[in-house]
Amino acid sequence: MKPQKVRVSFRKNRSERTRTSNWTRQFEEHGFEEERETAAERISGKGELSRKRTVAENIPDAETPLFSGRVLCVHGASIAVQTGDGRLFQCVMRRVLKTLQTDERQPAVAGDRVGFRPAPNNETEGMIEHVEPRTNTIARTSKNRKHVIAANVDQVLIVASADQPELKPNLIDRMILTAEQSGVLPIICINKIDLVDPAGLQPLIGVYSQMGYKVLTLSAETGLGMERLRKQLLNRSSAVAGQSGVGKSSLLNAADPQMHLRTAEIGHAFKGKHTTTMAELRQLSFGGFVIDTPGLRQFMLWDIIPEEVFGLFRDLRPYENRCRFPDCTHSHEDDCAVKQAVGEGRLDLRRYESYLAVRFGN
Repeated sequence: MKPQKVRVSFRKNRSERTRTSNWTRQFEEHGFEEERETAAERISGKGELSRKRTVAENIPDAETPLFSGRVLCVHGASIAVQTGDGRLFQCVMRRVLKTLQTDERQPAVAGDRVGFRPAPNNETEGMIEHVEPRTNTIARTSKNRKHVIAANVDQVLIVASADQPELKPNLIDRMILTAEQSGVLPIICINKIDLVDPAGLQPLIGVYSQMGYKVLTLSAETGLGMERLRKQLLNRSSAVAGQSGVGKSSLLNAADPQMHLRTAEIGHAFKGKHTTTMAELRQLSFGGFVIDTPGLRQFMLWDIIPEEVFGLFRDLRPYENRCRFPDCTHSHEDDCAVKQAVGEGRLDLRRYESYLAVRFGN
C-alpha cells in the first residue's frame, strides 16, 4: 500500500522568519543611505504557505508493524499506552503530530485509541504514529483552547457533593450540555448524602429525574448506593468528572477497593484539593473502564454557540416553537412561551436561570 499523503497546517512557531528584523539597526550603525529602499517597496514571505507541509502517514508493514493500544494517561511527554493483550508501553508522540495546528492543548488524552511503533530492541517503549478519530469527547474551554478531559467513553458520571463543598447545580447543567452535545450519556451522582437531610435534595433530584436523567445518591463514607454505582459502571467505559473535593476518587475506591486512588481531606474552607493531577484510564476489577479526572474549579463550554444553548436544555426544548417570535431568545421578548411556562410553574425557575446564565454568559 502507498502511504496516504495529506496537507496539514503547522503552528505559527514552527515557521522561520520570512525576513530579517534588524535592518533598521544595521542602517543606523553602518549607513548605506544609497541602498535605502523606497517607501513603496514591500518584502514578504510565503505567509500561510510556509506553515503547511505534506505529511505521509506511515503504513504498517511486515517488518515494523504498528501496534494498537489505548492511552491510559499523559504525563508531560510520556504517554502510557496499553495494548489489547494487557502489555504496557511508555510512548512519546511523533514530532510532526505535536506541531500540527490544532485548537487542542494535547494531541492525545486518556481514552484515545492510537497506533504506535515499538522501539527496536525494547519491549516497553514506543513511538505514537497516529491517533484514531474519536467517537466523542468531554471537553471544556481553557485559555481559549480546547481542553479534552476524556475521549471515547460511553457515559460521564457528573459527581457533585451534597455538602463540603456545597452543591452547584449550574455546574451540573453545564456538564450536561457538554454531554448532550457530544452524544455521551450523563449520569448525575450526588456524593456525601450522609452529611445532609436527603429530603432537602428531593426537589432538585425530581427536576433532573423528570427530564429522564439518572440520579444516584451516594456516600463513599457509609457505602450507600455503591451497588447501584457498580451496576452503572459494569462493562462500560466511563469518565468521572466534577469539581474538586466532591469525592470522585473516593467513590471509585468504594466501588472497587482494588483501585487504590489517592484521596485527601477537605480544607478548612471546604474547598477541594487537586489530589488527582491528571486524567487516568483504569480497568475495573468487576468489568469496564473508568477515567478518573482532575477536579474542576470552573467549566466553560467549548464549541457551543449561544444560539445552540436552548436546544441542549432538554426541559426547555418543547416550548421552542410556541413563542410569538421565531428568533425569540426567551429572555425579554413578549408572548414568550418559555417565560409563561416558568411563571405558571410548568418549568423549573432555577433551570431557566441557568439557561440565561449560559446563553448570555452571566
